[in-house]
Amino acid sequence: MKNKYIFGGSIIVIFLSIMIYLFTQSNIQYKDDFSQVMNTNKTVKATGVWVKDKSYEIDKENKTFSFYLMDDQGNEMKVIYNGTIPNNFESATSVVVTGKYANGYFHAKDILTKCPSKYENQDVQTSTM
Repeated sequence: MKNKYIFGGSIIVIFLSIMIYLFTQSNIQYKDDFSQVMNTNKTVKATGVWVKDKSYEIDKENKTFSFYLMDDQGNEMKVIYNGTIPNNFESATSVVVTGKYANGYFHAKDILTKCPSKYENQDVQTSTM
């Protein structure tokens, strides 16, 4: 009988530990000031625009994609992503990267691009009968 309680208690402790771990991993903060991104060791989402003057690099051998991102204050940060260039990257109006800043650049685990909407700046036409 005592073994059942020990086993049940250990299952509950393991379950709670997993839940706490998953909660702390999903608690990612948005940062739109790269000076804050560079001074934290947590996983963050950084928002900015691609610096087109510096282009981007695709390293097929190491399977990395790197580019420079600029925040609203004009701070630039190099981003390296282990993967391929996202679709519509060149036409993106803003970029959101998820990862950590270390060793002089941002190590991105995920990249999201926001492209211009086809519905923006369209005149609404109404007709009367």
